[in-house]
Amino acid sequence: MKLLTATVLSLSLLASASAQANPAGTAEGSGVPQTAPIQDSQTINITRSGSVPSRKGPAENFTGSVRVDPLFEAIAPANTFGANFTFEPGARSAWHTHPLGQILIVTAGVGRVQRWGGPIEEIRPGDVVRIPPGQKHWHGASPNTAMTHIAIVEQLDGKSTDWMEQVSDEQYSAPGSSF
Repeated sequence: MKLLTATVLSLSLLASASAQANPAGTAEGSGVPQTAPIQDSQTINITRSGSVPSRKGPAENFTGSVRVDPLFEAIAPANTFGANFTFEPGARSAWHTHPLGQILIVTAGVGRVQRWGGPIEEIRPGDVVRIPPGQKHWHGASPNTAMTHIAIVEQLDGKSTDWMEQVSDEQYSAPGSSF
């Protein structure tokens, strides 16, 4: 058993030394490339701020001016992705649901969020809004102040959002709000 252990250890050290002596990635002396090294699944990946272009929120899903700055995409096996949304005053999403829910983290300004049948609620920087799976809702800026939030959602079978009708001006400024 000691001989087997010593042989395996020796072969491992020899292979390691050979790899260090042959960094070009070719089979020793042959000039033929070896198989590609296995990617390290623990590599840290940094996406630099400003390296992914902003885009305008599409008119079929938003009222008013909304800028979307993608932050991160889902990379298998994960299915979560996130984006930074900036809503100009009065801008808002259409009614929508998320099959696995949504998390909003307000980073600037004053906004609003409402679930179907519920009151409009004010949201401010530092607030974290958890929207349950399947809950019909909308969110956006207040009438006089822009609002920015990070939105984090998960995909279910490749889908993250079910878009519905636009939020009407009457719904957006419903009586009984404290705004």
